[in-house]
Amino acid sequence: MGDNLFEGLPPPSHHQQLQGKENEEVEGKEGNDQISFSLKTSSSSNNKEASPKPVLKSALKRPKPTESNPEAAVQEKRLRFKMTTDASETQVIEAMQKIASHIKNPTKFSKASKLAIQLIQAGSVKGGTSEHFFAILEAAMSCTTSCTDPSVRGDYHSLFSAAQDAAECLNKRQKNQLTVWTFRAVMANDFLTDDSFVFSKTASKLKDAICSLPFATEDDDIDEAATLKDETETGNDEDDKKQTIVESAEENNKDESDPFGLDALIPSSGKKDDRAKGRKDVATKSRKDDEEDTKIFLKSKREALISCLEIAARRYKTPWCQTVIDILVKHAFDNVARFTSRQRDAIEKLWASVREQQICRKQGKSVTGKLDVNAFEWLQQKYSTEKISIRHSVGASGDRRCQQWLG
Repeated sequence: MGDNLFEGLPPPSHHQQLQGKENEEVEGKEGNDQISFSLKTSSSSNNKEASPKPVLKSALKRPKPTESNPEAAVQEKRLRFKMTTDASETQVIEAMQKIASHIKNPTKFSKASKLAIQLIQAGSVKGGTSEHFFAILEAAMSCTTSCTDPSVRGDYHSLFSAAQDAAECLNKRQKNQLTVWTFRAVMANDFLTDDSFVFSKTASKLKDAICSLPFATEDDDIDEAATLKDETETGNDEDDKKQTIVESAEENNKDESDPFGLDALIPSSGKKDDRAKGRKDVATKSRKDDEEDTKIFLKSKREALISCLEIAARRYKTPWCQTVIDILVKHAFDNVARFTSRQRDAIEKLWASVREQQICRKQGKSVTGKLDVNAFEWLQQKYSTEKISIRHSVGASGDRRCQQWLG
């Protein structure tokens, strides 16, 4: 029993045998079996605590990125691909020319407008490409289909709403034209919405735009009458004759002032005066061009605002639009002096129609002629003939039954 302490136990593993040999070498292989057994167990425990844990090969490998949602990653890549572009300026110009050629077609308008919006969002509209981008907008407005057509209404709204981000790249004349187009493509379509909040907000924008107009002058009325007047062939012939007469008179005056052509032989004195005169002519010409552009812009803006007002008035059959339209038309009528004579007549007729509808509603008739008033108008009509006492519930019918005990 004392000779073999490990009798009946399984044989030790190879790792334990190696540890046992190391312990025996350290202790000098001395002592009895019990002491050596205690030393082996203590030294093995110390070695387990001191020795580091072995490193697994899998821990040395580079961890793979966890793809929790692969669909989101694919979608993010697609969005990044659409929103960024490395195309050169020449490629962008070619793309804009192709879009301008296809956007005139109503069947291709939807796809072409989306491509134009992608160019705007990618930042491709710059100073060098602004002219070609303006050509896209001009081609879109020259389309045979109206901006308010149900088939392309949303595409027009999206295109010209996104075009506001690229307006800073355009010149003054192009910005003015974009403003007019925005009235026709964005504001007019907002009046065709089913959202009462959007309708009211658009009406407020239209009122602000009307207030920003200057007062119309007699020259504006004359210009309007001239544009409405049809130009006949006889009038064109007379203009041509007048122009030829003026040119012949100028040539005769020139020949009379220098009949022998000696002015060309005399050296010109005073080059500074000629330069100053040339600069003055350039400044005068630029000022006239600016005045002409401003006049054209105001004319187009008035026409666009009148068009939006007429589109809003067509929604009068919708009950929740009536109050907003009443306020809007009343505001336009109060500022009728800011429009030309023909436009003033249209606003006055529109205001007369709205007043007639208001009277019909007060009589209990709606736009359709039926007796379907709303709850507020019904209660207003009911309590307009009621006798209400200041004593609240006492004697509310207006009789004198309560005078006895009230004293």
